[in-house]
Amino acid sequence: MPSLPQLFGEFSSSTSRQQYLGRRRNAIFGDLGISSAAAVGIGSQLASNRRRSTLRRGSETGERLEHTIHVTSHTSTPSAYEVVEEGSQLMDSIIGSVGRVANVKVRNDDDLVDRLNHFYTTGILIIFTVVVSARQYVGDPIRCWCPAEFPGTHVDYANNICWIANTYYVDIQKPIPLNIEEREGRELNYYQWVPVMLLVQALMFYLPCIIWRILNGQSGINVDRIVSLAGDAQYESPENRTRTIKYVVRHMDRCLDNQRESRHTCCLSVRHFLSAKLSILCGKRYGNFLIGVYFMIKILYISNVIGQLFLLNAFLGIEYNIYGFQVIEELIEGKDWSSSHRFPRVTLCDFQIRQFQNIHRYTVQCVLPINLFNEKIYIFLWFWFVFVSIFTMYSLIIWIWHMVFPAARMLYVRKFLKIMDRIGTGPEKKLANRFTMEYLRHDGVFTLRLIGKNSSDIVVAEIVAGLWDMYRGKKAIQIRHNGNEIEGEDV
Repeated sequence: MPSLPQLFGEFSSSTSRQQYLGRRRNAIFGDLGISSAAAVGIGSQLASNRRRSTLRRGSETGERLEHTIHVTSHTSTPSAYEVVEEGSQLMDSIIGSVGRVANVKVRNDDDLVDRLNHFYTTGILIIFTVVVSARQYVGDPIRCWCPAEFPGTHVDYANNICWIANTYYVDIQKPIPLNIEEREGRELNYYQWVPVMLLVQALMFYLPCIIWRILNGQSGINVDRIVSLAGDAQYESPENRTRTIKYVVRHMDRCLDNQRESRHTCCLSVRHFLSAKLSILCGKRYGNFLIGVYFMIKILYISNVIGQLFLLNAFLGIEYNIYGFQVIEELIEGKDWSSSHRFPRVTLCDFQIRQFQNIHRYTVQCVLPINLFNEKIYIFLWFWFVFVSIFTMYSLIIWIWHMVFPAARMLYVRKFLKIMDRIGTGPEKKLANRFTMEYLRHDGVFTLRLIGKNSSDIVVAEIVAGLWDMYRGKKAIQIRHNGNEIEGEDV
């Protein structure tokens, strides 16, 4: 074995790198007992194979690029929903990077609009909870203007009793009502409970996510595992990427097989027809358990965000469900929307002090600095809830369009099969439809769409191609086993 200096000297003195590699190849083949002529033939054959492989990959890449360009040329201006998805993808990538650095796992078993509900909205509400709590328990949430004869301890007592016993609002230009019941009817009952209410709201936004993760684990398809592996595959080396895609394909194939039912009866055939064509029946045996649960979770998200507008209407004691429209109207009219009766900063407080047999009643004027934060928080939440509700409803409509109608599912799968040059026309197109309706079914297509929303279409295309190859292999084995060919299928 030559030493490193000898090799370096030999390489430096050679006229070219090709001559050096040729001599090394001949020496290696000589040690193996292969003649120079045979070595040259083997080298030529390897080079020819590499050129053919390169041309084939180039052809496939060209076809994919041609298809991509064709699709892009027919794409109109991005919709608002697409802009939100791109922004959410950017936020997801940032949060995912932070999670990887902090060694915190981020799940990917839903779409971006779902995360807009259970992740971003929950995070916003928790941040607001911390801000309001800090202002309440670290600073002075209320300060009252007390009579001059009050010593410091009496002032502290007045501040505490007014914070606990509620205050009421009367416009500074109007007289204070003499009727005690009328004063009590004007009381503000919410400001002490704002942090607790924000936490309850955060829990309500996260609850549908908990239900989804419990129920999708009963489907037989590990959605989070599949989507996470597929998402990581796009950043891996070619060798690791190929192994990951093969693992995802085998895992999905086993999951889809586990969902199937081996019995074949008349009633079962009718149930499968109602499930596949009309999406009426739902269950693991019909291959639409996941999508049925997912639609239910979408409806829960919509009900939650709309219901919270009316919940805050009852909690705050104002017409909160139209609060944003009133603010917009005041802004258009040039009014000061921040100085209103909804979140008053200056209020009145009544309290009584017993001195021996006498009861003294005091009315003091108080300032609520905390309402400065509450007002900004709740006006932001109104517009945020409206924004989230609109896009969640739009997302539900899009998912229904993509998953309920068989033509949409078949078109989605055939698109990737054409990109990967797996099908042409005629019998192969018919087989591709059966591949979608009988092999993938609703849950398989749903999983592929989730992969696409959390990774890229290239990864989806490779997974679809792998599943297609496994499906054709199974059909070929079935034909050989039965000893006859299925009419109209070219396998």
